Amino acid sequence: MPGTRKLGRASDHRTAMLRAMVTFLLENGKIETTVTRAKEVRSMAEKYITLAKTNTLHSKRQAMAFITKEDVVAKLYNEIAPKYADVNGGYTRITKTGPRRGDAAEMAIIELI
Repeated sequence: MPGTRKLGRASDHRTAMLRAMVTFLLENGKIETTVTRAKEVRSMAEKYITLAKTNTLHSKRQAMAFITKEDVVAKLYNEIAPKYADVNGGYTRITKTGPRRGDAAEMAIIELI
């Protein structure tokens, strides 16, 4: 089935979770989560980093509509996007860290390269 993973959540809950995780990833540069969530966060984060490479008012408003903190959007446009100006994609790395203790879910660290 093409498209996004459902992650066992309703669409509004899933969107809110992904917004928060992308915001934390761009703010801190690294987060630990499950492998499937990390793969979804990767696609969204790379989309917004690519968007930020075109530094226009329209792209800033699109980023502000998704990312939950204004200072993170400023960091995205002033620090993160210029760093990847000459790179086409592949801004993140997912490293598997083994099973989680409670439910044995496969865990991973997603980080900006």
